[in-house]
Amino acid sequence: MIKFENVSMIYSNGTPALNDVSLQINDGEFVFIVGHSGAGKTTLTRLLICEERVSAGRLEVNGFHLEKIRSWRIPKLRRTMGVVFQDFKLFDKMTVYENVAFAMRVVGAKPKLIKKRVPFFLDIVGLSHKSDSFPTELSGGEKQRVAFARALVNNPDTVIADEPTGNVDIQMSEGIMELLMKINKLGKTVIVVTHDMSLIQAYKKRVVQIENGKIVADTNGADFDIKSMMTSTENGAFDGGEIR
Repeated sequence: MIKFENVSMIYSNGTPALNDVSLQINDGEFVFIVGHSGAGKTTLTRLLICEERVSAGRLEVNGFHLEKIRSWRIPKLRRTMGVVFQDFKLFDKMTVYENVAFAMRVVGAKPKLIKKRVPFFLDIVGLSHKSDSFPTELSGGEKQRVAFARALVNNPDTVIADEPTGNVDIQMSEGIMELLMKINKLGKTVIVVTHDMSLIQAYKKRVVQIENGKIVADTNGADFDIKSMMTSTENGAFDGGEIR
């Protein structure tokens, strides 16, 4: 479970990023986090993986209390989470297999377990045939799927996808979203940070909207008023169905 209780976060230069946020995401939920650039959604995700620390309030993630977590426990927290970054963060000099295996090696997994799990998750994302390829030989969609395999291979409780469809075409976007749905059906909590309003319209999942560091909407995607959000967003933050 993920639970924000009156969480605020202020950067060291005095810039406020989140203001009195309360939010609960239950185990096994699928949630979209939306908001224009600078709204606070990136800060929210950085708090979840403890790249930033809570300034005030309480934050519980998968049994860890992050407002008081000690540094030595942060790696244990991160083992419960799989993060797929927008820029993939793959190692160009490692093969697909090695990129996924690396995630297991850094947490001390035994070679026998690595040999068993890596092919399994490459099969889940449909890349068994690319096991020996290097990232430079892959399409954007294939790189994204390698990133998903790496995020899943340590069997996390929660998967966070940062703009998972931002660098791929419409067809690849649909494939990635179906993969996320498949991950969710495995019982994983899935959090998708996105600018793409078409995803919300298509998949009808829970939507949490952040503006100016506050949650301004929390509803089912079927009930989410995109037109109203476009109208109320300042300075033309929305255009063509996307948040900038």
